Amino acid sequence: MVSRRHFARGAAMVSICALTVGLVSQPAAADPKWAGPLTKEPVATGSGGAVATVDLEATRAGLSVLRKGGNAVDAAVAAAAVLGVTEPYSCGIGGGGFMMIYTAKDRKVHAIDHREKAPKAMQPDAFFEDGKVLPFDDARYSGRSVGVPGTVAGWEEALDRFGTKSLRQVLQPAISVARNGFEVDETFAEQTEDNREYFDDIPSSAKTFLDPDGTAPDVGSTFRNPELAKAYERIARYGAKGFYQGPIAEAMAKAVTNPPVSDDADHQWREGYMTTDDVKSYRADWREPTKVSYRGLDVYGMAPPSSGGSTVGEALNILEGYGLKWITREEALHYFLEASRYSFADRNAYVGDADFVDVPLQGLLSKDFAAERRALITGKAAGEVEPGDPWPHNGGGSGSGTPSVTLEKGTSTTHLTVADKHGNVVAYTFTIESTGGSGITVPGWGFLLNNELTDFNYDSTTHVNRVEGGKRPRSSMSPTIVLDHGKPKLAVGSPGGSTIITTVLQILVDRIDLGSSLPEAIAAPRATQRNGETTSAEQAWIDSPEAQALQERGHKFVDGGEIGAATGIEFLPGGKLLAAAEPERRGGGSAGVVRPW
Repeated sequence: MVSRRHFARGAAMVSICALTVGLVSQPAAADPKWAGPLTKEPVATGSGGAVATVDLEATRAGLSVLRKGGNAVDAAVAAAAVLGVTEPYSCGIGGGGFMMIYTAKDRKVHAIDHREKAPKAMQPDAFFEDGKVLPFDDARYSGRSVGVPGTVAGWEEALDRFGTKSLRQVLQPAISVARNGFEVDETFAEQTEDNREYFDDIPSSAKTFLDPDGTAPDVGSTFRNPELAKAYERIARYGAKGFYQGPIAEAMAKAVTNPPVSDDADHQWREGYMTTDDVKSYRADWREPTKVSYRGLDVYGMAPPSSGGSTVGEALNILEGYGLKWITREEALHYFLEASRYSFADRNAYVGDADFVDVPLQGLLSKDFAAERRALITGKAAGEVEPGDPWPHNGGGSGSGTPSVTLEKGTSTTHLTVADKHGNVVAYTFTIESTGGSGITVPGWGFLLNNELTDFNYDSTTHVNRVEGGKRPRSSMSPTIVLDHGKPKLAVGSPGGSTIITTVLQILVDRIDLGSSLPEAIAAPRATQRNGETTSAEQAWIDSPEAQALQERGHKFVDGGEIGAATGIEFLPGGKLLAAAEPERRGGGSAGVVRPW
């Protein structure tokens, strides 16, 4: 184990324009302690440390911590806590995530799993009624979809092992923003409106997120969340124990087992199973990250219960057999789509919580297995394919996969990336699942509970990713760290449900193989092939010359709307850092460096 002391001492599209907006919060402008970037810019270069998030306030908080001597873990937790205020429909203390940490002192990558868990009493048929599986919205907007939150446990675990500052210290920026407010942008207003008819059923959600007349807050208005500030203050005072025991834990359990529904609610809200014992017993786990070599680089990802590391890794292994930089872009994109297709077939069949099921992870990441899958790829789109058999490449064991469609409907989540002056790196993806989670705000505490249990294959009682008590649902979150001879080269991640995997893969291929800069790779039009007859894509992709040529190969594209909102950091020669965030999706992100060049 690397000590906190050792960790602390351890060692664009060219034409992209900065997105300049006014200060989004009064406290940051008034309080010089949290001074940081004054404008929202998607690209920044410099030294001394870097932060990239979807939000100006979060980036400002992370950079402030770095400037005050904190390390990458300290800054990541500070930024994440602010995102819990400003991006409450995507993330927060009512959810969970995966944090990847590179420690410069020993040149190792560590991974914290603080994914939500199903309550112990849940059974595989929990989402069935009268022999039929519940429709998605009925399953989602309910107490039944809520897993035991892991975010706070993950924050404390990361700080205890690798941080230099206390939870109390790093929560201060978030407390300030929650109390004093931030300016509502179009994304926040639209996401509120999308949930309004369900929030209106839950008095605590209506009180927290809707105006007194029951409408979404206006763009440009100031949004405050004093109850969330109170929750953060309790956590700051007592640590994770203040969340997992006492009044917050009791209020969470009650909201799940007896959803706080108004008498005139327009929807049925089903009860869930989470008890205070479930909450009290939650623990974050350290996982061995996945690792594949690609073009001489080491690519680290998240192991099960995430499918991110295995699926991105398998696809890279498949793609390594092609000289992508020497062929046409259209041909390279064809192989990208087909590698995604085959790796998703295997992901859908084999990946679940490895504490409950045997996952042939070694086989899935085997170069020989990738060669078998690559041999099936032709010059034409394959359509839906069957999973392969990774077990012979798994060093023992046997089993069979269960083909399935990709059920996850969550398009929310957020990702942040941080590096410090010592060379330590954090790639952190966390979520409450769908935009707005379960729709249930914990009364008196101002945060939404997740709907992560809909990430199970909840329509099956036999699938490896079926519902089981105490089990973590399979995730697609893909925080990724790339090393070059043991030193960080690139860190990246994205929101977007199961499209996270293909977004991260596309960014890596664009950056490593196809000559794009990191900002260009993040901004590029996207397509996501997840083993289907059609490929979801953004309209800009569909309209591209490459897409027209790909259709001649049999690819069928459908408009999938906006895909992802990634952030990343690249390490450049001479100690220079490039931080990049999404320039347009979800209103654009915010990148900053400690010392701009």
